[in-house]
Amino acid sequence: MDGVKRSIDLNADVGEGIATEAQLMPMISSCNVACGGHYGDRDTILTTLERALNHGVKIGAHPAYPDKANFGRVVLDLSTEELTVAITQQLSLFVDCCNELDVPIHHIKPHGALYNEAARERTVTQAIFNAMNNLKLKVPVYTLPGGVLQQMAGEQIVTISEAFVDRRYHNNGSLVSRKLDGAVIKDPLEAWDQLRSMIFKESVNTWENETLTLKASTYCVHGDTPGALELLEYIHAQFEANNLTLER
Repeated sequence: MDGVKRSIDLNADVGEGIATEAQLMPMISSCNVACGGHYGDRDTILTTLERALNHGVKIGAHPAYPDKANFGRVVLDLSTEELTVAITQQLSLFVDCCNELDVPIHHIKPHGALYNEAARERTVTQAIFNAMNNLKLKVPVYTLPGGVLQQMAGEQIVTISEAFVDRRYHNNGSLVSRKLDGAVIKDPLEAWDQLRSMIFKESVNTWENETLTLKASTYCVHGDTPGALELLEYIHAQFEANNLTLER
């Protein structure tokens, strides 16, 4: 450690009906609010926005494939036009809710299968960009570093590289499927070890037991990860000894 105080952005996916969401809010600095694709409606969005406002948490939209039955974790066979419409509808609802409460939108972060597909499929990324253009949304997009979305953004759209505290990585930088045992990190000590490595070494130990260079500007703990609250409590307990503070 160099003794310099560092501020980090911890984000979480919220507005997803998780019982501990109100307790999570004080321990994050930005949030991604489900806006009706994989979960949620106007009421859940407004409730979540108010919680975020109360704790000074930056607010982002969390659009997904329109598939509540599978929580947005399955790739749907939609054309670019169909997907554009679905994402536009979700973002439009989110914008309306933010306008109602006079809340600034800080960012957009695709959810689940949409997030992963946007990192590797140009047509999916194009649908996200189309929806943003439809609503004239000029805000950053959280995404995997080096993926297709980041490559296509160019000068028109700002991207923020994201890393995951509670997910395992492959050597190529993709996330290990949730279907595999151990792909989701549930142990607070393991989660902290991964976050510390990403912050101070800009690297992570992969599923294949190799070292992956990974430079990020925001770090995610999924609100629906079992024990997410305990993960964040443990991480915060390490802040002082490691000269870290939460970005506000």
